[in-house]
Amino acid sequence: MHDITMPRLSDSMETGTILKWLIEDGRPVAAGEDLVEIETDKATMTHQAEDEGVLEIVAPEGSELAVGEVIARVGAPVSRVGDGGEDAPPTSPPRREAAARAVAAPQPAAPVSPVSGNGTATAVRATPLARRAAAVHEIALDALRGSGPGGRITRADVLTAAGVEVTPLRQAAAAPAAAAGLEAPPVRQAVAAPPRDPARGDVEVHEPTRVQQLIARRMVESASTVPHFQVQTEVVMDAAVALRAQLKTQAAGDGVVPSLNDFVVKACALALRDHPRANGSYRDGAFELHARVNVGVAVAADDALIVPTVFDADRKSLGQIARDVRELAGRVRSGAIRPDELGGGTFTVSNLGMFGMTAITPVINVPQAGILGVGALREVLARVDGEIADRTLMTLTLSCDHRILYGADAARLLADIRDLLETPLRLAL
Repeated sequence: MHDITMPRLSDSMETGTILKWLIEDGRPVAAGEDLVEIETDKATMTHQAEDEGVLEIVAPEGSELAVGEVIARVGAPVSRVGDGGEDAPPTSPPRREAAARAVAAPQPAAPVSPVSGNGTATAVRATPLARRAAAVHEIALDALRGSGPGGRITRADVLTAAGVEVTPLRQAAAAPAAAAGLEAPPVRQAVAAPPRDPARGDVEVHEPTRVQQLIARRMVESASTVPHFQVQTEVVMDAAVALRAQLKTQAAGDGVVPSLNDFVVKACALALRDHPRANGSYRDGAFELHARVNVGVAVAADDALIVPTVFDADRKSLGQIARDVRELAGRVRSGAIRPDELGGGTFTVSNLGMFGMTAITPVINVPQAGILGVGALREVLARVDGEIADRTLMTLTLSCDHRILYGADAARLLADIRDLLETPLRLAL
């Protein structure tokens, strides 16, 4: 049997949640075949099998486990299972059958003792959630009696020892996983809660996903630690609109036509070359200036905001930026985005113009120095050379970290972005 452990899918990943098994328990699996969907603190990704054999699922869907914890096992290769040969190794019984036998003949919980004689907490049989709860509440695991299978300590055991009440709802949600020797994560579906204000009626409490929790933490960090300020300008987009229309007529049948947002990404990338602090970060009391210009593009998907990165955007053609953004946005929405495509950004572009918003003031994506908010195109009448003419305008709002950028710095950067968009041939060269 080969153990399949929770993979480390990003440098910052500590735990992962099993969202969906793509192969049924007891079915054969081939190396390289899509095996399981895992939700991390950044995105949802598909993990492939590394070995061939018969799958034995250890962690049920919904389980949250630490990196390195066993989530499944792969038995003998398919070609050797059931062939009657003497070399065929015995396969272990499915975990669910073992759990059923354990339930049929319950054993009293025994005191938990370390496996080895060193007395360390890591030798105690406990679920990953129990270890996290113990660290938060400063509870010594080796002093607890576990109520799980084989005396394994669960999160409920730790919370009980800490004097925290465990609600029947959480206990009920944990029961199916406990039968498999694991512990279910906090309930995520909508649940009825006592009304805080009778005038508002009943309250439904929704548990956020891991990605939504990360977004919440990042937004609080940005709003509470970064001194924001904004500058804003209007851009005359007539020339850019005309250039895009020309590119559209000349594009091949399957060619990617750059959107106006791609124009903005390219303009930002070129302007950032001349404004190194805007392409930097304020960290530990110092200015960190980044050699590469990597522009993040905010993408809305499944009640979350994901920012994949266009690397070296200043060196890429407008057409290549358009292709990169399409591919990245598609992988975000399909859940196939990779962790390495979500990090490394030095600046961010956020566009809500497709919703008709004329202007937005976005929150900085820490630790970046700035983020550009893009509004919708709008037609206006303007006096040009003494005559009334139609003009297409777009509002750009630049949010900046005042620790590394000052008013004049931000104004110069935004003016350069505006000038590039109003002379768009410079973007196509």
